[in-house]
Amino acid sequence: MKAETFLPNDYIPAEDEPFMNERQVEYFRRKLLAWKSDLLEETATTIEGLQGAARNIPDIADRASEETDRALELRTRDRQRKLISKIDSALRRIEEGEYGYCEVTGDPISLKRLDARPIATMSLEAQERHERREKVHRDD
Repeated sequence: MKAETFLPNDYIPAEDEPFMNERQVEYFRRKLLAWKSDLLEETATTIEGLQGAARNIPDIADRASEETDRALELRTRDRQRKLISKIDSALRRIEEGEYGYCEVTGDPISLKRLDARPIATMSLEAQERHERREKVHRDD
């Protein structure tokens, strides 16, 4: 097992460092793990809330409102599940030494983009090209 890299709490990856050096990799690994932990905590709260909400409400309007809230919670839960899967994928890329590089071009993804969206798999340019192609195909 690899020794823990010491990172001060105020460490922020900088462009003048070697790209994806040990400190940067550890920074993003911790960021992803903290995000996943927060999502799992929210998920547990959601599940508890849904279990507690399963009751018979006689008023039709109240029941409809409750079912709408429940559907929204389930949709949110599904989004969280997909996000956790993307976080796990990013953590796998860290382990494989592929994290931070665009899956299309192989170029480094900017640190600012990774800091804002640590699950990013494409550089901003590749993502924009992908979205333009997607839009063209949708308009057909």
